[in-house]
Amino acid sequence: MAEALNDSLVKITKGAGIAFIGSLVGLFFAFIARVLVARYGTEAEYGVFSLVFVILSICATVAALGLDQGVPRSIAYARGRNDSERIRKLIPSSVQWGLIAGISLGIILFLTSEILATRIFHDVALAFPLKICALGIPCFSLKNVFVSIFRGFDDIKPTVYFQNVLRPLLFPLFLLPVILLDLPFLDVYYAYLGSLVLSCVALIFYAIKRLPVPIGLGTRLSANPVARELLLFCLPLLGVAVLHLIIAWTDSLMLGALKTSTDVGLYNAAHPLAQFISTPVATMALIYMPVASGLSAEGSMPEMRRNFRLLTKWLCAATLPLFLVLFLFPETVVSFLFGAGYLPAATALKILSIGYIITNFFGPNGATLTALGEVRFIMWATLATAVLNVGLNVILIPPFGIVGAAIASVAAMALANLVGYWKLYSLAKAQPLSKNLLKPTLASLALVFLFQFIFGDFVTVVWWMLPLLFILYYGIYGLAILFTRSFDQEDIAMLLAVERRAGVNLSFLKRILRRFL
Repeated sequence: MAEALNDSLVKITKGAGIAFIGSLVGLFFAFIARVLVARYGTEAEYGVFSLVFVILSICATVAALGLDQGVPRSIAYARGRNDSERIRKLIPSSVQWGLIAGISLGIILFLTSEILATRIFHDVALAFPLKICALGIPCFSLKNVFVSIFRGFDDIKPTVYFQNVLRPLLFPLFLLPVILLDLPFLDVYYAYLGSLVLSCVALIFYAIKRLPVPIGLGTRLSANPVARELLLFCLPLLGVAVLHLIIAWTDSLMLGALKTSTDVGLYNAAHPLAQFISTPVATMALIYMPVASGLSAEGSMPEMRRNFRLLTKWLCAATLPLFLVLFLFPETVVSFLFGAGYLPAATALKILSIGYIITNFFGPNGATLTALGEVRFIMWATLATAVLNVGLNVILIPPFGIVGAAIASVAAMALANLVGYWKLYSLAKAQPLSKNLLKPTLASLALVFLFQFIFGDFVTVVWWMLPLLFILYYGIYGLAILFTRSFDQEDIAMLLAVERRAGVNLSFLKRILRRFL
């Protein structure tokens, strides 16, 4: 039965496991940093920080030029065709394009910071923080390019080391002296810039030593025909990335324009919490997309479909308990992490958590479409989603504030996933939902909501109960899998592979499984 685990699935699960652990560690440190910033400053100062972060993220995404998706796909596809000469040309091209774009966007943001602060967001406090963070955009760009090159060789470790862990770890460490010495809030931005620069320098030295192919920066772009092909392939992906950012950050930007910095701060307490639900999808896509690109180059569509279905099932199993905690107890979560002043964000957290769990149930459809080369379709579909998001925000934010922003975001996510599912199914007959996913999900949801209905009025949940509830919901889901007999061959094969490779004895678990097979 162990043969049911094909090489690509093993590669994806192994890489996704490393990336998931690294992302959890990085998210933990990033979240600690956000909490420190939120508690150190006022709600308005945290709102300004959130706006700066949004603008910086947009500029960094533009500076990436779509290379973060196009480079791993191009390298993996070339590897699937055994085209080593093309790989040697792709690497210097991607680095040079990234460096040019990063420097250009950094200069543009630095020069336009006053205009953005005063004429668009009507908050002069934005101007100098934007100038500080503009200096870090070339570092953002180079980091994205180098980790993308490694991903093209199915190596996820640099992403984990330098992007997911090191930079998020350095930021709270640099924040500590700011807080302990009671320095001005402006020094928070210097701490962020320092973490970005130091992690970028470390990654560059790592890449010089560890890349399997020399970087070869001596090659001029004008003398490299692959450079033009790479840019043309990546530009639609850039459009997709920018539109995804618009979808993700329109809420904050329009809250800043139509409401106040305080509303932005409240919303950015809820939004990062809800995003935890989608963390496994994002981390798994880092290794899944280049592996799926290799399968596409080889014409192995049945293997791609099976991987897509199984990974969707495992992603949902991993994230459903977290969704239940955030959806059922948003007030407890928000007040514990951010303080009572952020309680108005609880309803937005509940709504956003619905949107992110819906995304998980559709699986990695965007990464799969990218692997199939459908970048132009993704761009136009994402454009339609972005237009819907902006329109809904214009309608819903003035009367409903952060709740309206959350509703607009969920509607946009649902549309994007529906359109992606339709296209992927028409191309490859890939189906994310299976009976072995739906049976335990529906059973566990019914049981959890029944308990909540019966005992919700009699038990007051406080912060220390949240981890216990999280574990309880995992237990309920595990029992639902057993009693509904929702196993695939690959589930058992993965269990045997873990037992063999980790050297652990899982006889007790296997005896339980045999009773329900």
